[in-house]
Amino acid sequence: MKNLGIIVISFFITLQVLGQNSEEAKLLLDTVATKMEEYENMEIKFSQTLVNDDAGINEGDEPPIVGEITLQQEKYNLQYLGNTFLFNGFTMYVINEDEKEVTVSKGDIDGEDGFIYPSKLATFYKEGYTYAMGNIKQKNGRNLQFVNLFPMNSKSNIIKVELAIEMKTKHIYQLIQTGENGSKTTFTITTFKPNQKLSKSLFSFDTIKYSEKNGYSID
Repeated sequence: MKNLGIIVISFFITLQVLGQNSEEAKLLLDTVATKMEEYENMEIKFSQTLVNDDAGINEGDEPPIVGEITLQQEKYNLQYLGNTFLFNGFTMYVINEDEKEVTVSKGDIDGEDGFIYPSKLATFYKEGYTYAMGNIKQKNGRNLQFVNLFPMNSKSNIIKVELAIEMKTKHIYQLIQTGENGSKTTFTITTFKPNQKLSKSLFSFDTIKYSEKNGYSID
């Protein structure tokens, strides 16, 4: 009976520690999200790398994919994978300059198979994840606190997300997604500029430039 009592006490202590760890992680994520939402706008440049041992893709095998995004509240202009993703708060325009194709849809980007787009960087954690504080690491002169997030959806192709938060600025520095196949996709923020002077047309779709008259197909 004595041993059983020790086991029960240890179990509840473990639950309490895990609960505190989760609350601490959520508090940090909320702090980061609140700070980023307080900016009038943000200009972010980032790089993306992929490692997949099963597919023989090792770190450094391929050059990083670079992109940039400007966000203002719910609006954004994202340059990524050779496309422009333009969201004006109501309508999404995906513009492929090379193919001269424009895809138009209502609403924002949906997360496909759990993939986290750069436009969702500060808010994706708010639904469908559990949290836990991770390790503290030093990278490129930055003091980073890692937060581990786990999708609640058992069918998600993503099994773990790690957010590296720079403790001095409370900005996200890096996001690492681990897939069920062991692949790791890493987004690293290379430039972060808040409260910039933006063009009034940055989030507007140019109907003349991207018209069928100019050779664009619109779907």
